[in-house]
Amino acid sequence: MRFLPTIIAVIVAAALHAGGLDNVREGDLAFVVNRQGNAITSVTLSIDSLPIDHVAIMHRIGGDNGPLYALEAIPRGGVCLTPVDSFLVANGGSGNIVLGRVEDFDVQRSVRKALQLVNRPYDFNYMPGDSAVYCSELVQGTYVDTDGRPVFSTIPMTFRDATGNIHPYWVQHYSSQGLTVPEGVPGTNPGQLSRSPRVTIISK
Repeated sequence: MRFLPTIIAVIVAAALHAGGLDNVREGDLAFVVNRQGNAITSVTLSIDSLPIDHVAIMHRIGGDNGPLYALEAIPRGGVCLTPVDSFLVANGGSGNIVLGRVEDFDVQRSVRKALQLVNRPYDFNYMPGDSAVYCSELVQGTYVDTDGRPVFSTIPMTFRDATGNIHPYWVQHYSSQGLTVPEGVPGTNPGQLSRSPRVTIISK
């Protein structure tokens, strides 16, 4: 059994290499492709029309040689640090990860701002101006350039699918809470970030 940790380390290293994560840099963005698609991918547009429904920040604890984590906002844990092997398992493996590199931003300041949000609850309603945070909001709200200006702008959110109608899932999701669908409210989504001119896709 003493060989088990070594075996696991080899498997994880192979997965990182296969997903292009072996050369990951601090602050890179890991976009998650949901091959089956869902209510998020039905109403958002991603790079190369991939069904991207999640984004996480790549962060090494302790510097360049430290263990790699996904700093992310997820429904089951809010804003949290997930070991990269667990992150890959939870998202179906490295083949579902598209790695993006953000250009011309203050890496340390941006990641530090994101880390300050750890333990915030997940924003199930994707609304601005509250204490809860969803995945792309974590990135959009914390990534800044060297002058402290936001790297990514918000956009008017839309919950309309290819038919032009609001997707039934979102109608039910908001109506069950006595809310109207926040069509047009400023927000963000993982697909939007993947298409940003400030992001260079380095593996997919």
